[in-house]
Amino acid sequence: MQDVPTIDDAIAFLHANLCGTIRFESEFRPIKIVVQPDGKLVASVMSAMLQSFDTTLYLPDENESGLHLEVSLEEFQPKGDDALLCDRWQIYHGEPPDVRWARISIDAARFAGLFLDGDALMLANPLAECSSKVLREVNADKVSLRRFCAEHAGMEIDEPVLVGVDAYGFDVRRAFDVIRIPSEDLLENEADLREELRRRGFSLGAR
Repeated sequence: MQDVPTIDDAIAFLHANLCGTIRFESEFRPIKIVVQPDGKLVASVMSAMLQSFDTTLYLPDENESGLHLEVSLEEFQPKGDDALLCDRWQIYHGEPPDVRWARISIDAARFAGLFLDGDALMLANPLAECSSKVLREVNADKVSLRRFCAEHAGMEIDEPVLVGVDAYGFDVRRAFDVIRIPSEDLLENEADLREELRRRGFSLGAR
């Protein structure tokens, strides 16, 4: 008997699929997203996307096995603290395809036959405050990071960069994209994060 997916499965799937397709009215376009610390999404968008009242995000595609999100877009300017959101997107994806930026709220979702309230998917990242410090430590040890990618993603990456971490896993940038390596356990705080990284071969200092 096939296991019924849980909300944690849906959130983990969302974090693992940052490239997809957006439908706005009758138009379909590729889109790349990042998850911001409060759980909402951020993307570089076309003006027409901001004007749409009927918008769906398909991750990674329109296949029924994927994650389908009914979403609302709110434009913001890349100034002040909001500029950090744009910087984060560019760390993941490079140069933006459009000049406008949007926060994307999830109104409702469908995943593997499960219908979900959007708020349930937009969980704040419990590692947001400690992640920058831990990322610097991990990225200073390229030998261990390469081994981490080889052992847990099956990929030999010359210059990997750990660009993000959340309760469900790790985002590693390689030459042209970002790969996802799931965590073995749910990471609820810095102690959990450091313990998991030590188990996976990193020599990290105490919290």
